[in-house]
Amino acid sequence: MAKRKDIDHHAPRSALLVVDMINLFDFEGGAVLRRDAERVAPAIARLKQRFHAAGAPVIHVNDNFMDWRADFRELVAVCSQPSSPGAAIARALAPTPEDYYILKPKHSAFLATPLAVLLAKLGVQRLVLTGLAADACILITAQEANMREYEVCIPSDGVAAQSQARRNRALELARASFGADIRPCSRVRPG
Repeated sequence: MAKRKDIDHHAPRSALLVVDMINLFDFEGGAVLRRDAERVAPAIARLKQRFHAAGAPVIHVNDNFMDWRADFRELVAVCSQPSSPGAAIARALAPTPEDYYILKPKHSAFLATPLAVLLAKLGVQRLVLTGLAADACILITAQEANMREYEVCIPSDGVAAQSQARRNRALELARASFGADIRPCSRVRPG
């Protein structure tokens, strides 16, 4: 198969996905999930810095909260307001100019989004999934990534859930079902 000219085949082959961390947490169970998101946000921020330093792509994929008129920048602005329960997380993990960002309408980062096209353009073969919730959007995105032949890594300290048991079940299911690489953020290598 001929190499496509629009893909840089020397670019890092891994991409970091930050899923749903820009959030109001204004739903049932949101306060509990927010506390766990606050716990994992520093590890995600450090991993994001390492991806930037390696020149590897960082892609924010976030729920649109059924606001079909808002764009990603508006979402960040709303969630960063001091009155927002998720303000500290939104400010710590807000997209930087070199980051990509995509709004998603449902749980999967792939469903009805341009993510697959972007990953192909970037030459990505491995996805590092961080964010929330481990047993919902992360697990569903990981399953779809596996079906699309991507290698999947889920940092154990980079995903939030409403309980440790729910996070552990999701991580074990991903590892056992399709061989997801489960390791701490500090052991994830960009590129």
